[in-house]
Amino acid sequence: MNAPLYNAEILRLTTAIPHDRRLADPMASVERRSPICGSRVTVDLNLDADGRVAEIGMLVRACALGQASSALLSANVIGRSVTELATARDALTEWLAGTRSEVPDWPGMDVFAPALTYSARHPSIRLAFEAAAQAAQDAARDAVAQGPR
Repeated sequence: MNAPLYNAEILRLTTAIPHDRRLADPMASVERRSPICGSRVTVDLNLDADGRVAEIGMLVRACALGQASSALLSANVIGRSVTELATARDALTEWLAGTRSEVPDWPGMDVFAPALTYSARHPSIRLAFEAAAQAAQDAARDAVAQGPR
């Protein structure tokens, strides 16, 4: 693999993070931090009555790879279920770890192929997906606990 780690598409994504503002009153909010580089991603989330992502807000203070991953998540998360987010998180983790050969089924993930051999960069790439999956699970759990409104 000779592709540069910080290619033009990665750099483009760093400037194109949709939903880059925190939500005023989210159902759930989760922050993830990479201990290696200090990158941080906070995800605020609201689910609709069907348990799908209705709104997302993000605060991204991350390296280029963390920003690019946040952009891909944010651009494609509305309407996703809790299960879909957990599946995407797990597929990304497995692919980066080399235990899965297929690129995760999430738009644009192939942009991270050059990072597969840079294991120190994997935590930054996973941040947004880990935070979103946890926020969705927390929001769904809290919605069930509160019952119908």
